Amino acid sequence: MTYQTGQIVEGKVTGIQPYGAFVSLDKHTSGLIHISEISDGYVRDISRFVQLGDTVRVKIIDYDQKTGQARLSLKALNHTRVRSRRHPVGRIKASLPEMKIGFGSIAGHMPQWIAEASGEGEKK
Repeated sequence: MTYQTGQIVEGKVTGIQPYGAFVSLDKHTSGLIHISEISDGYVRDISRFVQLGDTVRVKIIDYDQKTGQARLSLKALNHTRVRSRRHPVGRIKASLPEMKIGFGSIAGHMPQWIAEASGEGEKK
């Protein structure tokens, strides 16, 4: 079968290494899902995402027709799953208490600190 960059295919996980997972797409074509293409988040252990023998849907991000090797991505298909777990910005802000200190309080004390630093505060 001829593959193209951007194509979504299914393959079988044939090997797992610390740097990625090897996937067989057909009899003559294999590919690697590099650890950076497993998930949007941090990946400590690839086997938490795929297991040997799993059938996975992947996106081809590069394909070399001469060697029959493909660079594959899981996160290109699953990136919405990670984003959907994040809270909308408005909801987070609504749940935080209102801050009563900040740059305003620093600005209010600034003249006093300048006077003390220059020695004028000691004369009062």
